[in-house]
Amino acid sequence: MHTHDDKLEPKAVRRLELITGAGRRRAWSREEKARMVDETLAPGAVVSHIARRHGVTPQQLFGWRREARRQASADGPEGPSFARVVVDAASASAMATDHATIEIVIGAALVRVPPNADAATLKMALRILKAVP
Repeated sequence: MHTHDDKLEPKAVRRLELITGAGRRRAWSREEKARMVDETLAPGAVVSHIARRHGVTPQQLFGWRREARRQASADGPEGPSFARVVVDAASASAMATDHATIEIVIGAALVRVPPNADAATLKMALRILKAVP
């Protein structure tokens, strides 16, 4: 059983650290995060070494990588992508004219792109089409 004594016994000296100022987290810009994530994707890259060099934890870098993958899948492919192209004889002769139309088939849907269509309109139409189940 423990009893309370008013006697003060000498104890070992303890260290007390006082932190002054604003204790806040480091805010990384999107460009800094992207640069670090790109470093981790290089062949032979070691995430823990990259994290240590930049003063972050490996878990943080893996989280940023996961976030980047999610964003990339939501935005679609950033770079060029390839699709199967079928050219029949009638289309080939139409391509020789200035009024050629591009037809894009995705599943059961068909998109016809006139020669004067701008890239922004086409991109929007394809995003809408991709979102339809």
